[in-house]
Amino acid sequence: MTPQEFYKKEKENQNFLLQEANKRLNISSFIRLVVFLLSAYGIYYFIDEFRIVAVIALLGIAIFLFLVSRHTDLKYKRDKIQKLVNLYETELLVLKGEFSHLPSGEEFKDPKHPFSQDIDLFGEGSFFQYLNRTALRGGTLKLANFLSENSITDIEKKQAAIKELIGMVKWRQEFTAIAGLVKTETPSKQVLSWFKGYMKFIPSYMRWLPWVFSAISLLAVLGYAFDYLTGLQLFLWFLVGILYTGVYFKKVNMLSGSVNKVQDTFHQYHQLLALIEKTEFSSEILKNKRSLIASASGNSSKLSKKFSRAIDSLEQRNNFLVGGLLNGFMLWDLRQSYKLEKWIIENRQHVKNWFEVIEFIDAYNSFGNFGFNHPDYIFPEITTSGPVISATELSHPLLDPRKRVSNDLEIGNEQFFIITGANMAGKSTFLRTVSLQIVMSNVGLPVCATSCEYFPIKLITSMRTTDSLTDDASYFLSELKRLQYIVEAIKTDKYFIILDEILKGTNSTDKAIGSRKFIQKLVKSKSTGIIATHDLSLCEVSEELPQVENHYFDAEIINDELHFDYKFKEGICQNMNASFLLKKMNIVD
Repeated sequence: MTPQEFYKKEKENQNFLLQEANKRLNISSFIRLVVFLLSAYGIYYFIDEFRIVAVIALLGIAIFLFLVSRHTDLKYKRDKIQKLVNLYETELLVLKGEFSHLPSGEEFKDPKHPFSQDIDLFGEGSFFQYLNRTALRGGTLKLANFLSENSITDIEKKQAAIKELIGMVKWRQEFTAIAGLVKTETPSKQVLSWFKGYMKFIPSYMRWLPWVFSAISLLAVLGYAFDYLTGLQLFLWFLVGILYTGVYFKKVNMLSGSVNKVQDTFHQYHQLLALIEKTEFSSEILKNKRSLIASASGNSSKLSKKFSRAIDSLEQRNNFLVGGLLNGFMLWDLRQSYKLEKWIIENRQHVKNWFEVIEFIDAYNSFGNFGFNHPDYIFPEITTSGPVISATELSHPLLDPRKRVSNDLEIGNEQFFIITGANMAGKSTFLRTVSLQIVMSNVGLPVCATSCEYFPIKLITSMRTTDSLTDDASYFLSELKRLQYIVEAIKTDKYFIILDEILKGTNSTDKAIGSRKFIQKLVKSKSTGIIATHDLSLCEVSEELPQVENHYFDAEIINDELHFDYKFKEGICQNMNASFLLKKMNIVD
């Protein structure tokens, strides 16, 4: 079954379930209305019988609250199904090449990064926009970091984790749908900081006092019901509870306001933790991540759910009528605040691991989703010797599969290619293809090729230098700073260097001399890389440096029309097209 067929089938299944869920919600709403009307009628009918009215009101409120809770659960299930429908619709659109509606990652663009700006890693139409399916802000940040960190460690372990997630497509979509229902108000770092610095204010004796107070309240209500106590005596007891709770009113308000900001997060996170806990992973990375939550004292998902429910219970105080009764007869605010504080003190050291694991899985699900959507891509074979890259039919993943032209590439360690070619012949696209292949390989993703052997190496580029008006720097100075940055970087580590038309900001003679010296310096540093240029004289370097090879992309003029084959060839380009295009467009005679 192809990815398209799978997504269409699952979308149909979820749409059917969505219809059923909406029916159950409508029935639930009707039942709530009936209970409310019956309670209102009962109160009206027995308006002169206070005790009966009180019983009807209390029973009506209890049943109504139960139905509200049940309705909330039904609505949650409906919303999750709707999320799944949306996810499958998104994948069907992306497989057709439509992904401009997805988050672009514009905020992650960094002109000073070793390669991200040059290869369209972030921004509109970027690889990140095509790849990203994270549902949590923390997961999005992790995904952006994985792509840009330039790490070459544990690639085979990363591949194993991604391969495992590729086969868990329904599990991944379930995880993303649940995570997509999280409405995070506060970043995870801020939540963790609040947990770490929290100071308790509820006295230890609140562990038992609310229970004793509630038991006495029950006896008082029964005493009133059987005429042992007067209404005034019952009211005075109620007033004692209200006044005692009021002593802590301000601090409870502060606690309530703080936990309310993370209420939805923990409500969803306990379900995500449960999903991870009940899954037996086989890959080392995923097994290690799961162990971080399994090692917590107790079941992580149950602990998280307990905290979420404690927040829900405290929030009952916001209902004036219900909150007043609960505080007056049960010291509700103090009971729930004690439970929350006890949970925070006992479990706050585990929350960091929970967030880490959930956000990691959220990010890695994007990798698994990418691999599932491209079953024809291959995982590079990681080598410890031989060529840095040896790939057949290598292509850029964002190009239309029906139109893209693939190329073979083999470049050895400490080897440099100089690529010449006509305008629009495919040099820049090829440079970005190679760059992205390195980035994808380093994070463990499959690449767009029919075979690929890869000797892991970090990437550094200079392809899109711009003027810096804020720094009062000219184009040429900006380019020099970029080249200086590369020279400093290769002193301490091995890099694959990709350059596109260096020293553009100076005259031809100066450029030729400077470019030649720079290539000599790179070769002497035992670096590896590719340099694209229009300057054919630069190709002469290969005559004195055996590490340098010449390659080109060609253009032909056939029947007064320009034709490109976009094929990577050995040698030096002989056909340039600038003059032809100027004449063709009637710019010059």
